[in-house]
Amino acid sequence: MKPKLFSIIKHREVELTKHQLGNDIIAGIIVAIIALPLSVALAIASGVTPEKGLITAIIAGFLISFLGGSRVQIGGPTGAFVIIVYGIVAQYGVAGLTVATLMAGSFMVFFGLMRFGGIIKYVPYPTTTGFTSGIAIVLLSTQIKDFFGLAIDNVPSEFFGKWKMYIDNISSIDVTTAIVGIISILIIVLWPKIDKRIPGSLVALVIVTVAVKILNLPVDTIGSRFGDISNTIKFVNFKDLDISIPMMKELIRPAITIAFLASIESLLSAVVADGMIGKKHNSNMELIAQGIANIFSALFGGIPATGAIARTAANVKNGGRTPIAGMVHAIVLLLIMILFMPLAKLIPMTTLSAILIIVAYNMSEWRSFKALLKSTKSDIAVLLVTFMLTITFDLVIAIEIGMIIAMFLFVRRMSESTQISNINHYYDNLFYEEDDDDELNESINDGIHIGLKSKIMVYEINGPLFFGAANTFLEIMNEVKNNTNVLILKMKNVPNMDATAFNALRRIEKRCSNEKITLLFTELNEQPLKLLRVSGFVEKIGENSFFDTVEKAVEYADELVIN
Repeated sequence: MKPKLFSIIKHREVELTKHQLGNDIIAGIIVAIIALPLSVALAIASGVTPEKGLITAIIAGFLISFLGGSRVQIGGPTGAFVIIVYGIVAQYGVAGLTVATLMAGSFMVFFGLMRFGGIIKYVPYPTTTGFTSGIAIVLLSTQIKDFFGLAIDNVPSEFFGKWKMYIDNISSIDVTTAIVGIISILIIVLWPKIDKRIPGSLVALVIVTVAVKILNLPVDTIGSRFGDISNTIKFVNFKDLDISIPMMKELIRPAITIAFLASIESLLSAVVADGMIGKKHNSNMELIAQGIANIFSALFGGIPATGAIARTAANVKNGGRTPIAGMVHAIVLLLIMILFMPLAKLIPMTTLSAILIIVAYNMSEWRSFKALLKSTKSDIAVLLVTFMLTITFDLVIAIEIGMIIAMFLFVRRMSESTQISNINHYYDNLFYEEDDDDELNESINDGIHIGLKSKIMVYEINGPLFFGAANTFLEIMNEVKNNTNVLILKMKNVPNMDATAFNALRRIEKRCSNEKITLLFTELNEQPLKLLRVSGFVEKIGENSFFDTVEKAVEYADELVIN
């Protein structure tokens, strides 16, 4: 539980050479240039003023690198939060966002301290793809008004309501605004073919802003929308915020969603970065750092932050190998904010929309989405349900229901993997035979001998015995013959047993006792045997009911049948 930067300094790794420090500084500057337009655009799309995006990238970005468990993680605002932040601001205002972000940060610190970093990676891939693709579609839908300059005063918050409003007002498209927006997208898309070192989004921002100013084009800008923009960072004055206990209670669910989403995205980003640099991050320390970063972001008026995959990848590709690169990125953004923020009011809103449309496209993961449609029916169901709920309702409901469906489907799959079968025929030569009477040796119906041999039944259980397989376990008694004297359960391939399965076992034992059937166990593993001992079950039925092998149990059963 030590920040990666501290570990690097303590162990004096070769990474801290002058050459590497130079590379980290250069990478930090480049990432700052990439983060600048994104931070402003994401703040506006989230329903807050532009400078809050930069505050988030500066405060949270610095702390995520300084305290984080990854060498190269770059933190800041991302597109994943736009929808949920916009909803919080619309309903509870900036005060509600501050409270939700503070709570989310606290939850993330708790996740890290409880070492949940390894658990979050088990979130099903169809679930993450479903809500990420859904967020991308919703993010795209929020940019249509500004991109085309539609004359709409109030855009509905609901997805379908938005599109109905857009269609109803299609005739109000501002041609100049639309052309500027299209040119912005073309620059962003085509610029990497000319020079990959400078991000296309920044090039589009500069070129289009200068052109709009020189040509005096009648398009909406940040200045016309928000007026003058602050270039200072101040501690939030909580006396000015109307915070109440009922509000805090209502914001718990959104806060948990922010924490959950930030945890997933930051750890996914860290895993991607590990693959690029051949190192391993500390997931729990990363969660703690992300939590602290979100707390301080909220305290200074910022919005939720997390690890940004695209910016982290850019950091690595430009030579960043230590947390210093992320810290430099935050410092450079601070200098830009102090020196050039007043000029940001000249940026056209349609250009910011163009940047976010590209972000939405990159977030959509349409190739992964398409590939999952060829997967199993259960995976497709989780994918589509999560996707549709994200765009129809909100991210909170989508994640909750998506996870519940995924868990139920997982339980079903696990229960189907637990097989219980009669294996009498494998031990035919061990069964006691009273004489050579053909009637006694008559063979079988479904692998079960009749006559004296049917008095001993052997069942093998393969797979975990848990609540999902409990009913299957109970079905053993439905197959037991009326003249059965001994029931043997082979449990070599049962790695564990839970309370529900144990309750089913007690019911089997009770029925065996009522019907005068001796119940024997063979080859129990450590966890099931420990559970049976602690519960007093072993003491109840006797140590002599447990055997190391099926052969010994059958021999013992033969003696019981004979006597």
